Amino acid sequence: MTSAERRPEPEGIPDPDPTEGSAADVRSSGVPAHAAGPRARSGGGLGLLRETAIIVISALVLSWLIKTFLVQAFYIPSSSMEDTLQVGDRVMVSRLVPDALDVNRGDVVVFKDPGGWLPPYQAPDRGPVGNAARDAATFVGLLPQDTGEHLIKRVIGTPGDTVVCCDAEGSVSVNGVAIDETPYIAPGSQPSETEFEHVVPADMLFVMGDNRQNSKDSRYNTGNPGGGFVPMGNVVGSAFVIVWPFGDARVLRNPGDVFAEVPEP
Repeated sequence: MTSAERRPEPEGIPDPDPTEGSAADVRSSGVPAHAAGPRARSGGGLGLLRETAIIVISALVLSWLIKTFLVQAFYIPSSSMEDTLQVGDRVMVSRLVPDALDVNRGDVVVFKDPGGWLPPYQAPDRGPVGNAARDAATFVGLLPQDTGEHLIKRVIGTPGDTVVCCDAEGSVSVNGVAIDETPYIAPGSQPSETEFEHVVPADMLFVMGDNRQNSKDSRYNTGNPGGGFVPMGNVVGSAFVIVWPFGDARVLRNPGDVFAEVPEP
């Protein structure tokens, strides 16, 4: 699996061109009435063009504001979150997390690569016009953000948590309590094929993919910047709904029951 704000001017009725008059005005000045017809139509065309431009610009500004402060679309390019998310899915991500809303254990979050998790990304070249159109549409939120420098994983540990694997049953435990991850890990997956024990630092997260045997997550990035943890400042938001394909559209709910018995650190 991936400016300055300007308040749009209020729409209103265009001011009449002082050089143009109604048919009655033209008649009173001695000019034949039919002479006013073409100019009136021309002024109406310009007014319609201006109104259309205002609507389009307002829509683009609104789209950018929504993408920047509320929600943003992302494309899933890999299988690391199967079966929760499939390759090609489009998800909507709430930008209110983590600034206005807390990150919770079990949340599916999109975050910027802390460094070394992803190989160098080269966006496909669509030519000067295609690249410019793609970048502009992505910037205002009309196209989903690619995941060239973003990842999507599930939060297993929050600041202060001790995350350990594996206990006698092969389960992951958080703060000494084993968790049953059956609701979201891929069928046939082990909670982890490698053993680990980590205490999550302040302002960091410990994350894992749902497709555990096909996910390069916190377990395998301990040698990279951040020691395998995700800085809270790198979190873009939490995924809350799949919007494409339409046949698979659904709300992504936090599996709260999985972590219900986990005590605070």
